[in-house]
Amino acid sequence: MKPRPMIVAGIIDDIRRIFQVLSEQSRKVESETSLIGSQLWVMKLLNETSPMRVSDLARRTYLHPATMVGLLDRLEAKELVRRTRSEEDRRVVHVDLTAQGREAVKNSPEVVQDLLVSGLEAHTDLTLKKISEGLGEIVAILGVQEVPPQLFMSSLLNLPKRAARGKK
Repeated sequence: MKPRPMIVAGIIDDIRRIFQVLSEQSRKVESETSLIGSQLWVMKLLNETSPMRVSDLARRTYLHPATMVGLLDRLEAKELVRRTRSEEDRRVVHVDLTAQGREAVKNSPEVVQDLLVSGLEAHTDLTLKKISEGLGEIVAILGVQEVPPQLFMSSLLNLPKRAARGKK
């Protein structure tokens, strides 16, 4: 086994690598598309399969539905997506890319969130549990268990609307 200082140094370096790729990819996405990574990720999902229900988009991106609505509000304001109510069930809202949205997705950069989710979903439950426990330990070391999770390079919180209002 490696000496303790080497293990600690390796963990810190791995955290630095994670922050580095998150920052670099987020800046690249924003500079090339004027979107935050999570917005582009939603658009790429819609480009693959659309229309999609808002609830399905939230599930696929591991975001609360309220957070997804906030993302869609911003994308709709930029005329990149459109929402339509289902004729069969008025509670269901479908989202689709506009022509402008499809154009924006063309030649857009990789989205780090997609890499993370795809990579994590490929692991076994046991490996996911180990990763979760390890990250949970780092969160505890930093004392940030109660800090609301923000989307990468965004002020949007990944919380239900009521909880997000209480955190401001």
